Amino acid sequence: MTSTPHHTPYGTPDTPRIAVRGEAHLEADPDIARIGITVQARGTDRRDTLTDLTRRNTTALDLVRTYADAVEKTETGTFSLSPELTKHGRGERVRAYLGTVRTTVELTDFTALGELTTRLADLDLTRVDGPWWALRPDSPAHREARRQAVHEAVRRAREYAEALGTTLTALVELADAGAENAQPYGMEPYSRSLRTQGFDAADPDEPPVLDLEPERQHVYAQVNARFTMAPPAL
Repeated sequence: MTSTPHHTPYGTPDTPRIAVRGEAHLEADPDIARIGITVQARGTDRRDTLTDLTRRNTTALDLVRTYADAVEKTETGTFSLSPELTKHGRGERVRAYLGTVRTTVELTDFTALGELTTRLADLDLTRVDGPWWALRPDSPAHREARRQAVHEAVRRAREYAEALGTTLTALVELADAGAENAQPYGMEPYSRSLRTQGFDAADPDEPPVLDLEPERQHVYAQVNARFTMAPPAL
């Protein structure tokens, strides 16, 4: 009978192994900015409320379309039209109807961001949230962080080998930290921090424009690496 070779994850005296973790942290300018637009309408008549909501939502979207060169994506999230019942009295008596439409706008040109944000906020019953700064999933910053993490792992392993008076001989394994229990890949959490500064607009009929400072994004990368080394003379 033939025997299967026994797996030795921790190495042997003849082929000792070194397991290290390489880490990297760098900062990068954001690629995109997202803002959330919430348009509302409220009234005692369902049809009138829906008409007002449609009109206000169309006005907001038409304004966004005037910045076509700066806007990369526009997505409608949720729509709702719900009755509000009276708190007192018997029966289901409707006091008013509340309609809401939520839209997300993604911009790549930050020079137009402040102007669009304040013009949207100047519309009737319109709320603007954000911006949320982010990097694209394929941003070069992610690749650079992974490259630096690998270099850090090799450097650390060499230092351990040199401390034992020997050298590395081969790479056995290289994996993202947590690759054994990997989660679906996603973008970094969006940053909500911003610095705003209002100033007088040239046109008195236009709202003041916000000066929005893009916040630097933090990129992290971690890798686990295993190396073999020549047997040290202990």
